[in-house]
Amino acid sequence: MSKIKFELEFPIHASPKMLYQYFATPSGLSEWFADNVNSRGVLFTFIWDGTEEVAKLLQNKNDERVRFKWEEDDSQEGYFEFRIQIDGITKDVSLIVTDFADDADDMEESKLLWENQINELKHVIGA
Repeated sequence: MSKIKFELEFPIHASPKMLYQYFATPSGLSEWFADNVNSRGVLFTFIWDGTEEVAKLLQNKNDERVRFKWEEDDSQEGYFEFRIQIDGITKDVSLIVTDFADDADDMEESKLLWENQINELKHVIGA
């Protein structure tokens, strides 16, 4: 079954270098994304309310992007990515979140979840 790719853009008032630390490191991700995050090499364990989910780090480009894939996701195209985008003229910083959903209902639910998570990130960094 094919998944539906979607992207969300969030303007964030933070430097790319500082923002990057919040989605590229276990300690940064623990502050806003999960209750706790541990890593062993390319495997990251995300913990929510005692439940663990493991994701593999697929891409990591300093101060620009991080891409993960859930281990339990056996689809070819599924991953989630955090990408920093800087406007060439205004120098405004945006965080682009890319994710995949199984269907339209799942996509709407996922978008709401991401909006809540990114609001938490903004709160943590004071942006």
